[in-house]
Amino acid sequence: MLHEAKETCPFSEDSFSRFLTQSNMYGLCQAGQQELLAATLKGKVVCFKYQDLLQKIRPVAKEVQFTYIPVDAEIVSIDAFTKSPPNRGLVVGITFIKDSGDKATPFLNIYCDYEPGSEFNLESIAQSCLNLELQFTPFQLYHTDVLWMDVLSIPGDRRLSAFGCQNGCVGLALVDQTGPEVLQSWSIQQDSPISTVLLFPLPCQSDSPHEGYNLLVTSTIEMAVVYRDVQESGVSRPVCLAGSDQSDALLCALTVDLDFDGQREILLGTHGQELLCYKFQQPMRGATGQFQLQWRRSFKSPLLSIIYLDLTGDGLKELAILTLKGLHILQHSLTSTADLVLQRLAQRVSILTTASEVQPITLIYYTEESDVAANKELDAIEPPSI
Repeated sequence: MLHEAKETCPFSEDSFSRFLTQSNMYGLCQAGQQELLAATLKGKVVCFKYQDLLQKIRPVAKEVQFTYIPVDAEIVSIDAFTKSPPNRGLVVGITFIKDSGDKATPFLNIYCDYEPGSEFNLESIAQSCLNLELQFTPFQLYHTDVLWMDVLSIPGDRRLSAFGCQNGCVGLALVDQTGPEVLQSWSIQQDSPISTVLLFPLPCQSDSPHEGYNLLVTSTIEMAVVYRDVQESGVSRPVCLAGSDQSDALLCALTVDLDFDGQREILLGTHGQELLCYKFQQPMRGATGQFQLQWRRSFKSPLLSIIYLDLTGDGLKELAILTLKGLHILQHSLTSTADLVLQRLAQRVSILTTASEVQPITLIYYTEESDVAANKELDAIEPPSI
């Protein structure tokens, strides 16, 4: 039975965009800084963003007509990334399967426009396509500089690389990037397909400023596990997320600082139509820290993907959640966020005020020689006339 959450979900839903057909767990990606692309199985791609309409910020969901996607095709996955300078521009990749009657043929379409002024225009990008026939069935489409599921650079010119496989295998490697050289590698075997691996930092102890790097592993039927301080301990320090296996398969995950305390929380999206939020509780001396369920939120269909980004451009990020039936945008409570800002400003003012009130103290050490000198100075002063 899933443990009861201590708090209620701090987000309120701002919008919901309903799709005509279902999506899947590989159907959401970020496109640029403030836009999302969501794909449905029946060949449709929707662009979601916030626009200034009549002096109000409003959500807008609009279908983008990507070329060379047949009407009978089923989209499997979508991904996008921004090219590094000096070339710049947005690149969109879409994998789909076309039913040719006797067999299903998989394809990868890559969209990119090199014309100046059009390299970030989705309508123009959608018309420029490189079509590739695949020799295998595609699943997740992912962009990265290395061939791993998740990669994290750490101090000392080192890199942590992690991957998860359909057979339940999880691999982790510590790499010296100056070589490059694999310094250490670890592997573990779980009993079900791995849905997510994420590397993220967390403080080692409550009284230590040092951050350790951790590996979150979620699978389809098992409890989510965080392996603590992997750069030092490898996979020898697992911490389970209690109750995370009670809401059906874990399909997506994210690690972000939702309460602005400088420490990341873990979000888990489940096929059981729930969003779970876990927070690490710092241990007392000699004890082991645990992840506790902070809050949970229910949806009307399974959760497939999560992205945390600033869609409105106001500096406060939104939570984009792709479900089987549509795209939900959740926003922070402006009231509680404003209260937190005022509280921290007050604390800052108090610290500065206290510091300014502390005056330097001059210590005077008296000796016999100083006493004699002081008496001579006093004798030399003429008394005032009466």
